[in-house]
Amino acid sequence: MTGSPTTTTTAAAESRFAVARQVADAVLLEGYVLYPYRASAAKNRLRWQFGVLVPPAWGRAHDEHAFQQTEILMEPRGEATLALELRFLRAQRRTVHQALEDGRFTEVAELHLEDRVLVPWDEGVEERVELSVPVAELAAGEVTVPFRRPARDETETVLGADGRTVGRLVRRTEETEGLVRLRATELDGAYRVFRLRAVVENTSPWAPAAGSGNGSADREAALPYALVAAHLLLGLDSGSFLSMTDPPEWAREAAAACVNRHTWPVLAGEPGRADVVLSSPIILEDHAAIAPESAGAMYDSTEIDEILALRTAALTDREKREARGTDARAAAVIDLADSMPPEVLDRLHGAVRALREITGPDQPPLLTELPSEETVFSPDTPWWDPARAETADPARDRITIAGASVGPGSRVLLRPGLRRTDAQDLFLQGRAALVEAVLRDVDGGVHLAVTVEEDPGADIRREQGRFLYFQPDEVTPLEDA
Repeated sequence: MTGSPTTTTTAAAESRFAVARQVADAVLLEGYVLYPYRASAAKNRLRWQFGVLVPPAWGRAHDEHAFQQTEILMEPRGEATLALELRFLRAQRRTVHQALEDGRFTEVAELHLEDRVLVPWDEGVEERVELSVPVAELAAGEVTVPFRRPARDETETVLGADGRTVGRLVRRTEETEGLVRLRATELDGAYRVFRLRAVVENTSPWAPAAGSGNGSADREAALPYALVAAHLLLGLDSGSFLSMTDPPEWAREAAAACVNRHTWPVLAGEPGRADVVLSSPIILEDHAAIAPESAGAMYDSTEIDEILALRTAALTDREKREARGTDARAAAVIDLADSMPPEVLDRLHGAVRALREITGPDQPPLLTELPSEETVFSPDTPWWDPARAETADPARDRITIAGASVGPGSRVLLRPGLRRTDAQDLFLQGRAALVEAVLRDVDGGVHLAVTVEEDPGADIRREQGRFLYFQPDEVTPLEDA
């Protein structure tokens, strides 16, 4: 089937996506413009790093992706309907032109104004493809929805302080084409579970100019036809999705069989709900959220807001003028840093989220404040408190895993869990490692410090105490060395 779904989302779907969209916005604009927010900065000359779906002609020749595939498990109820929202940026190329006395314009590298310096730049224009389709229709066969965004040219007049025309900005956006392919397959088993597959493809017919041989130049030419920071929001009006990073035990095998390529699906929206999924090119955890202390988007990787705010406020006036002229979003960051009141900046100086009161006979004690000298400890004094007779000793402690005693000197097979968000751990799947220490955190969690066998840098790691860390359920005991 092609093009049969409704091509707009309902008000109910929009409401479900509202909370998830806060994180989706961060994904869309991750690394969009980096500190110091000037086009001339080296880090801002190589743009568009995450979720870039290039035209097929470029992808085939240079091993870049022209598609992404999401597979996730869902439990629809009744006549459930799937809402989908594909979001991406289009690179809009902006050139700067200065006005001449005879009324004509000439292209320039800089145009100096009183409050900013305008420079050439690729702006990101948000695009959305929205659709709604019954799950029953997806189960009956693959649904294909093509989309096209036409080329356009825009001109913006630039006025000086006296109101006279001093230049213009010319923006060019190229035509972009793509398609979304959807299919739901019911799985065998005791539960009514479907595997949903959603594929996003760039089908733009762009091709490099004949005889061109400069790879970086060709990529610059291909980027205006790319889907940048492409990601999906998926929602069910009745039913739920299963977590792919921490699925229920009965669904682990089916979740492991799902194939996700160039994207990472997680539950999104409010904690405790499972009716929305964000499939992101950036690895996230289920129900990721924006820190409530954050005063605004900084567009800079991990967004260490306090450091960025202080450094941005310390830029020179000339640097701020260039940043304001680079992009409207960069100008907003400069204005935010300049106008941030002290109490908002103080709020960025650190937040405690883990301390909470836990009650109940089966719950371990957890301090919510530092003990006073009069505090009397029970026999259940936490392991980490000096008042305990026997404190933890990472060099001697052992734990039992699958009936085997594991401690320093034990050999284990690494099986990184899907809930981990460090992609590097995936390369360690199935590797043998040596346990160096058994560590416990203040919440009572146990962690194994290990070095990987046949790692030429293991001795250096051991001397410096720089280990890899895994939880007990992520290793299988092997014969001790």
